[in-house]
Amino acid sequence: MLIARTGRRTFASVAALVVAAIFAAGCGSYNSTSVNTNSQAKTGASFVVGTDAPMASVVSFTVNIGISATDTNGNTVQLTSGTPTVDFARFNGLQTLIDMNQVPEGTYSKVSIALSNATIGYLDTTTAEPTIKTMAATLSSSTVSYTLPNPMVVAQAGAPVGLHLDFLLRKSIAVDSNGQITGTVNPTFDIEAVNNNDKGAYLDEFDAAVVSFNAGTQSFTIQGPHGRQFTVNVNGQTEWDGNAQFSDLNSSTIVQLSGTLDRADATINADEIAILSKSGFYASGQVTYVNPSSGPATSFDLYVRGLLPTTTGLSLGQIATVDLSGSETYSIYWGHGRLAQFLLNQSQLLPGQHISVGGPASGATNPDAVTVKRVVLRHWGFNGTVMPGSVNANSNSFQMQVKGFAGLLIPQTVTVYIADNCEFRDGFAHLGDVSSATNVRVVGLLLKNPTNGNTVLIGHYVDDLD
Repeated sequence: MLIARTGRRTFASVAALVVAAIFAAGCGSYNSTSVNTNSQAKTGASFVVGTDAPMASVVSFTVNIGISATDTNGNTVQLTSGTPTVDFARFNGLQTLIDMNQVPEGTYSKVSIALSNATIGYLDTTTAEPTIKTMAATLSSSTVSYTLPNPMVVAQAGAPVGLHLDFLLRKSIAVDSNGQITGTVNPTFDIEAVNNNDKGAYLDEFDAAVVSFNAGTQSFTIQGPHGRQFTVNVNGQTEWDGNAQFSDLNSSTIVQLSGTLDRADATINADEIAILSKSGFYASGQVTYVNPSSGPATSFDLYVRGLLPTTTGLSLGQIATVDLSGSETYSIYWGHGRLAQFLLNQSQLLPGQHISVGGPASGATNPDAVTVKRVVLRHWGFNGTVMPGSVNANSNSFQMQVKGFAGLLIPQTVTVYIADNCEFRDGFAHLGDVSSATNVRVVGLLLKNPTNGNTVLIGHYVDDLD
């Protein structure tokens, strides 16, 4: 099985203070040795969390992946159902659920990962106008094996356990002496066993279609992008974005959710839910162009990274033009309160923002004229360099220059504001550590300051990339 929220602030404007207040509560086919298939064997729930370490010029790394684990008795079990296709670059600092299954009880200390059919999408800057290109990847090894420092212990009566799977793009994708991608991939992972309540097991985002719902039990069933179904539990602490509520769900709804795996029955306990579509279609990706660049937008171009269903006129890795009429519903994931409407609307769209759009499937048959009913701003990982001397403890902020694909969309210097619950990772412990860093990734929400139009980033995670 696989898976993978602002103290004192002195912002430059009242609008920036509003941003902080709104988000104060938000920053949070391969073969293996056969398994014991005795139907009476005791089993327990296990999962895998997927994320990535970034490479600025890579916009996608798609691969078919299968994972198996071997216990202390030499028995091997498959942790994935089949070989799902995973785009590791799409995670960009976020963790998402890929699969979850029941496996025999045991202590599993070895993990084997099989990969096939890999492709690399990358930003080609060798031409006057940079473009996105795709190449078939050559895997230096189709199978890689690891010994877990701490074994994964699966027990029938225990809480779900699993793997946190971090694909290291920067160490895996080979470049030549000029920094150009060669197409060779040396698969490199960081893998650790995690319990369901560990940070490495938290689901930052999971997009899925609603299959059924039960108002009596306040739960609903979803089907993820790989066809697997999961039960989602809702309670009084669950936050619904955009004034949505349980009664808004129907069998054509597509949702984004965050949460944890339940200890008792391996269902998902949701602490955040956004409705992406109520009429059967959604697409997500980065805004590459807004028309017009100021004032209420009439359309924007979207580089499509996520898509449900895949049978419309849109394609992953391509550009779609989204038309706006002014009647769309706008919301911000992990952003609550009535003031959110001033931070995302037709006049607050920016190139570089990670957006989901949803609407009728019939409105997505033409990639040059997509009609939508919902627009949701989402978190994304922005790689870049820290501007020297820009760390400001009084305003709890620093400035960065965004690089890579997003850097072409965001040429201006961005001010990063640290949310109260922001988590510093990969060598960082607090804002002061950023002062001595050069390369960072900030996972958060890209916004236009409604007062002066400046670009700001509200940090959810801050990662050291040096």
